[in-house]
Amino acid sequence: MNLGLKDKRALVAAASDGLGYAVAHALAAEGAAVAICARDGDRLQAAATRIVEDTGATIHPAVCDVTSGDSLRAWVDDSADKLGGSLDIVVPNAGGPPAGTFADTTEEGWAAAFQLLLMSAIRFASTSRPHLRPGSNMLYMTSISLREPMGNLVYSTVMRPGVAALAKTLANEWVDDGIRVNHLIPGTIATPRIDEFEADLAGRQGVSVEDVHRARSAEIPMGRYGTMEEFAAAAVFLVSDAASYITGATLQVDGGKIKAVF
Repeated sequence: MNLGLKDKRALVAAASDGLGYAVAHALAAEGAAVAICARDGDRLQAAATRIVEDTGATIHPAVCDVTSGDSLRAWVDDSADKLGGSLDIVVPNAGGPPAGTFADTTEEGWAAAFQLLLMSAIRFASTSRPHLRPGSNMLYMTSISLREPMGNLVYSTVMRPGVAALAKTLANEWVDDGIRVNHLIPGTIATPRIDEFEADLAGRQGVSVEDVHRARSAEIPMGRYGTMEEFAAAAVFLVSDAASYITGATLQVDGGKIKAVF
């Protein structure tokens, strides 16, 4: 299937590793020109180099802190300019807040999680909108905690539903302008973030990381964690011309883990 992504202009945030990197790599492999950002310049440049070596695509890396409105706006505007003045694909993304239960939270922690997860999503919408045109689309990414709260990820569990609501609202408001907005839920995908989460959970439970991994894998009907490539394939489909009649949708990539009907 031709996904129609060759020469598309894409922007992917928090793409030095994890799901952001996987999505940026997959878009580049399909022939898109991609602007990526992260806070750590060295890791970002290494990621950009790997993508170029693997795909031969045009990659524009830039340091950006998505919790800063000024930093985010400057990156989006500069990236749009470098990519030719408009954006076909925008993938807002941010690293996750610290793991923990409600007893571990603080007011400062709540404020930081709000800026990292929800306000960054809102700012991506406002800063990207002037660069979007008919046929453009935005893809938000949240977490399985949106559907099934996870006690050890309370910051994420509380903030992520707001991002999902934003995606649905934008889909309704922007549809007349020919702009699609969708929302992707990763299940348990093998990323460095998951490694950190498992290590934290193992410490709290007094068991080995291997025991945590086995127990969590057993909760997934497919019996294993997803790969970053599997997740990225779903993302690439949703932002492609092949999904031209899909907007306001939520797709979960979770190996069947989420049991909820809706």
